Amino acid sequence: MKVSLEARLAALVAGIVLATLALVAAASPLFESTIVAALATLPIAMLLALALLRLLTQPMNRLIGVLADGIRGLREGDFSLSIAADRSDELGELVKLYNTVGEILRRERQNLYQRELLLDTVIQSTPLALVLTDPGGRVIYTNAAARQQFGGAGKIEGRKLADVVAAAPAALREAVLSGQDRLVTVGENGETEVFQVSHNGFALNTQPHDLYLIQRLTRELTRQELATWKKVIRVISHELNNSLAPISSLAHSARTLAARGENDRLDGALSAIGERAARLKQFLDGYASFAKLPLPRPELIEWSGFLDRLRSATSFKLEGAAPTLAVSFDAGQMQQVLINLIKNAHESGSGGDDVALRIDAVAGGMQLRVLDRGTGMSEAVLKNALLPFYTTKPSGTGLGLALCREIVEAHGGRLALENRDGGGLEVRIWLPATCAS
Repeated sequence: MKVSLEARLAALVAGIVLATLALVAAASPLFESTIVAALATLPIAMLLALALLRLLTQPMNRLIGVLADGIRGLREGDFSLSIAADRSDELGELVKLYNTVGEILRRERQNLYQRELLLDTVIQSTPLALVLTDPGGRVIYTNAAARQQFGGAGKIEGRKLADVVAAAPAALREAVLSGQDRLVTVGENGETEVFQVSHNGFALNTQPHDLYLIQRLTRELTRQELATWKKVIRVISHELNNSLAPISSLAHSARTLAARGENDRLDGALSAIGERAARLKQFLDGYASFAKLPLPRPELIEWSGFLDRLRSATSFKLEGAAPTLAVSFDAGQMQQVLINLIKNAHESGSGGDDVALRIDAVAGGMQLRVLDRGTGMSEAVLKNALLPFYTTKPSGTGLGLALCREIVEAHGGRLALENRDGGGLEVRIWLPATCAS
């Protein structure tokens, strides 16, 4: 049964009053009056009250002291103390709450420790070298990759970052100490290594810290290069098989027709062979043009003349007025880009009047937009459309958009695709001021 502290104190007071009255009643026959008896027994009553009060409060004081020690431990991060007290009053409830909080904090600390252990295991296992420095530029945390890269697997914490990277190749050392994101190539012992160096500054406990990430890209670049070459070989093999098999079959048919003297049918077979050979040559020329793309030769271009020459090769609607500002780029290469993009816009299912070109001067350069109202692209196609050899067309090579991007980026610009509100696709080309000036 739960007995509150208030009830315990009330019982103590009632006991003291009753004991005092009993003492007064027992001492009254020995004295002349009840008042004198009460005064005579008052010291005894007080001693009895103090004894009863001590009897009640001593366990409470001990328990409060233990609770105070436990709370101080919680404040200092020690969650190990649990209190064993079987009380049915408010102090008992307080002890239960303390024990519950302690158990929660112990579980949270254990979970946090497990998460930190997992995170440290992941960081120590990653091939990405990680170095954390304090406001003074001293290393306070590294992983195994960083120690292997800069310290020969030894301890480098506590040392200045400049001293840690002193023995690294000059290009890598300069990239780390520059505090900027860089891609550097390092040549050692006749081998070339490519590193990506990233730097991030952040506040930790209100103090500025710096995090350096150094990643070896050589293996990944080699893997991607190998995957690309495999894809190229598959595409070329597929196209060669699709062309050579019909050519071989048609050649056999042509020999048979020639042996029979059926010259009227022989012309058709030879024409078909010529068409397949021309298709194969076109395919291989596309690969060759992508592989041998020359550097752009910028020259001052007047928009009116450039757009007239573009209209002679393909049809489009010009949105807005043509810019009056002359620009500088490789006219032949940019014309090739726009012809390819406008051709794609016509093939997207868009009406001829909906295929448009818009040219605007923007901050830092010039923006060209090819617009259509065709079917647009799915998210998967948008994600891969600019990759070499990716195509959704049965007879496509997957080089058109990749070649366009290659030309634009060679001019220092960017090319991006985006579906339009209301349907259709927008291809944006941004040329920097150094090019469009």
